[in-house]
Amino acid sequence: MLVLLGRIAGAHGIRGAVKLQSFTADPKAIATYGMLETSDGRAVEILRMKPANGFFIADLKNVKDRNTAETFSGQELLIARTRLPDPKDGEFYLVDLVGQDVGHAGARLGTIIGIENYGAGDLLEIDTGAPKTLLAPARFLKRIDGILTLELPEGFLDLSNRQE
Repeated sequence: MLVLLGRIAGAHGIRGAVKLQSFTADPKAIATYGMLETSDGRAVEILRMKPANGFFIADLKNVKDRNTAETFSGQELLIARTRLPDPKDGEFYLVDLVGQDVGHAGARLGTIIGIENYGAGDLLEIDTGAPKTLLAPARFLKRIDGILTLELPEGFLDLSNRQE
């Protein structure tokens, strides 16, 4: 399984640098993972990076000109899950939640089938057995006595179940 660590937003300058968005907990840590894979299957390694306005300017190994840098525009940067360190106690990787059951208010709610992010935060996609899946903010997820539990605001599920 591949895990998304970042994305190349585009080329920067004429010497082959790229604009890099990092999705790691510590944004600078993306440069410490060594060889990464792009969404189109190319191997890439971050040599240097410096912070810019909401992203990083990064130099990639063997990328020396703007034309080459532009070929990486829009590419996701991925790593095998097995190469990531084990999470600390009380922490978890969102990708590890896929396939796990989740509850709410003491009852089974459904199974997490995906993680989405449309810009406002991570959303858990939950198969509840209903025709539509439920999207719930990951920030409400807790692990209580080893069981994944959503502590949702009052009325959240009522709003989510409305017919459109």
